[in-house]
Parts: sequence; structure tokens; C-alpha cells
Amino acid sequence: MLTRRQQQTLEFIRTYIAQHAHAPSLAEIAAGIGSASVTLAHRYTRALADAGQIKLLPGRKRAIEILDKKRRAHVLPLVGKIAAGQPIEALPDADEIDLTVFFTGINRFVLRVQGDSMVEDGILDGDMVIVEKRATANNGEIVVALIDGTDATLKRFQLNADGSVTLRPANATMPPLRYSGKRVQIQGVVVGQMRSYR
Repeated sequence: MLTRRQQQTLEFIRTYIAQHAHAPSLAEIAAGIGSASVTLAHRYTRALADAGQIKLLPGRKRAIEILDKKRRAHVLPLVGKIAAGQPIEALPDADEIDLTVFFTGINRFVLRVQGDSMVEDGILDGDMVIVEKRATANNGEIVVALIDGTDATLKRFQLNADGSVTLRPANATMPPLRYSGKRVQIQGVVVGQMRSYR
């Protein structure tokens, strides 16, 4: 069993690796868990290694590898970068991406997209979007908006100076929709997208 602080450290390391494709330094771990002590971060990482959650790799600056077997089904190898049209070289010492960091969370849900109002943002009919449940949004964010309590739509959000809300499609053939602020309820903000080619 991990302590709360050890679990917090593990989650920070997992998230950092997924976002940056390499492990954090001890100083970054300390900052990430709200501590000023690199020594404390070292103690937590050593405890995680002893618990079999991570592997500390000698002789490397960012020497941490996640070993959490429960999540292996959600991990894919990150084998490098690719420029469009160029082949990619698989590296034997490649990093990994934990998909759960991108797509799961206690305040997230998935919706399947119907229609083509967001095609110019790369969101196509049949795609699935990952939505973080929120009641507010910033201008320009892609939101799930509920109109008059009945009709839900996926659009870019804009709060106007007069308190009205404009919901903008990403499709030049469709006009923006403008409503009084009272008619629009934000259900969430899009934080990810999935598409299958099979």
C-alpha cells in the first residue's frame, strides 16, 4: 500500500511522462507535489521503486520508468517523432505514453459526434470527444452547450460584452448562433478526441 504522498508522487510522474515523453527530474517532482525538498522527492521515488511501481535507471539524468502493471493495457510505446511523409525509426529504448492520463478522469465523459459543424477544427462526424465537465468556459474553447435546457451542441464558445453567448461552428458554410446568456448552459469543455480507422 502506498501512502497518500507516495500515490501523489506516482500520479505526478505518470502524468509528466505522458505529457513530456520523458521522466521528471527530482526538482520537478518536488515542485509538482508542492514541496521545496528534493530530498523528500528522492525519498518518495525510492519508496515507489521499493514498492515495484517505478524503476530507477542508473546512469541517466531522468532515470525513472513506470512499472505499474495494472495500467499496461492502456500504455503504448512512443517510438519517436515523424514529419509528414517521412518514415519513422523505431528506437529500442523508446518511452511510453499512458493513454489514461489523456483520456480518463473523475470529471470526464465521452460523446460521439454527429454532424459536420466542427470539421475545420478536425472534429469529424463519428469522432468521439473527451469532455471535462464544467459549468463555465473561456472564450475560444470548444464546449458542449445546452440550449434552453433541451438541445445540446458542440461549438466554440464566445461570451459577448452584453452578456449574450455566441456559439461558433468550425464550418464556413454554417452561421454562428447567438443566444441570451440565460438560454445557454455549459455542460463541459472538450479536452481530447478519439478517432478509429478500423
